[in-house]
Amino acid sequence: MAKATKTAAADYRALDDKGLADKISDNELQMKRMQFSHAVNPLENPVTIRSLRRDTARLKTEQTRRVKGI
Repeated sequence: MAKATKTAAADYRALDDKGLADKISDNELQMKRMQFSHAVNPLENPVTIRSLRRDTARLKTEQTRRVKGI
C-alpha cells in the first residue's frame, strides 16, 4: 500500500497547478455523487469512497505544499 501511495504522490507532483485544481474538483464531484448514490442504494464496494477521499486529501496536500513553497 505504501508503494502505491508514493507513486500516486509522484504523479500528483508532476501535474501543473491548473491540472491539480481540476483533478481536485473532479474528485470532489465524483465523491459527492458516490456518497449520494450510496445513501440511496448501497454501493457494491463502499471502500471506493474512502480511497477517493484519501486521494483528494493527497491532492490538497500537494496544492498546499506548492502554496507554502515547501
